[in-house]
Amino acid sequence: MNIPTIHWAHLNNIGYFGLFALVLFLLIIRYKKQKKARQLLTAHHNQFLRNTSPVKQKTKIILMMAGFLFLCLALLRPQWNKEEETITQEGRDLYIALDISRSMLAMDCAGNRLAFAKEKIKQLIQKLSCERIGLILFSGSAFVQCPLTSDYAAFNLYLDAVDVELISSGTTSLDQAIQQALTSFAATASRKSKLLALFTDGEDFSHNLESIKQEAADAQLSIFTIGIGTPQGAPIPLLDQKGSIIGHQKDSNGRIVISRLDEDTLQSLSTIAGGRYIRATDGDNDITTLAKTIELFEKEHVGERTVSRYEDQYHYFLLLSFICFALEWLL
Repeated sequence: MNIPTIHWAHLNNIGYFGLFALVLFLLIIRYKKQKKARQLLTAHHNQFLRNTSPVKQKTKIILMMAGFLFLCLALLRPQWNKEEETITQEGRDLYIALDISRSMLAMDCAGNRLAFAKEKIKQLIQKLSCERIGLILFSGSAFVQCPLTSDYAAFNLYLDAVDVELISSGTTSLDQAIQQALTSFAATASRKSKLLALFTDGEDFSHNLESIKQEAADAQLSIFTIGIGTPQGAPIPLLDQKGSIIGHQKDSNGRIVISRLDEDTLQSLSTIAGGRYIRATDGDNDITTLAKTIELFEKEHVGERTVSRYEDQYHYFLLLSFICFALEWLL
């Protein structure tokens, strides 16, 4: 006969055994006081205790302790009968492109634009279900920082590695980010839902954006643009090796350069590419809107995952606890 291995699903409830220990202590104290009182009465008036049974008193205490023990064990949610189940995962392929040009250091958002965009991306990841996501970094050129994956923890590690040291001295070229997404999606040309989310301030110096828009449309690549920054803008800080601000970027005439969010460019790009423009805000309505829009696209099979499931058996312990309490009450 094989004895099943018990799996405890709620070990965080083990603290209730402290309450069980307290109840056990009080029951023992009560039993000792009753025994002492019984001995005193027996010595002088034995006829008054002729219906009192020490065995019965011990049995009641044992039943009470057993009832509390089984109740505490039930709270740990015991499980056994392990079964393997294969779950089919469905989702969409989504590349997130993050602008790392120098203008993303402007501080018209919480922290700076880069830090603000990273937090927004993390919020988006939390709202996704089983989409495969990848990370593209771009400025004057673009490269894949993290290929498509359903391992969100690994994705966040790649995202956390993006800091001011990776900031490019070049300008922003949206066409490079889109071209990199098209190249990456070419390996999965059969996918129906190919999505790209651009987190950028929209200051674009592309030379080939119009033709890339057409390529994206032909490849059925839907582009969402998330505007980082404000239309009023902010100066672009210059940092030393320690990350301290030592000044601000200036133009050829010595005037401080103000970087502004270019919503018109981003709005036009997302409209032509069958996506949507969303301006990033301090709240979470922006990311909630983006996540809901992504959910409107058709899901596809992205893989299978084997999970282990156990059958809950805590009801047996509850039944034993009830029986113990009922017998104690009847005695």
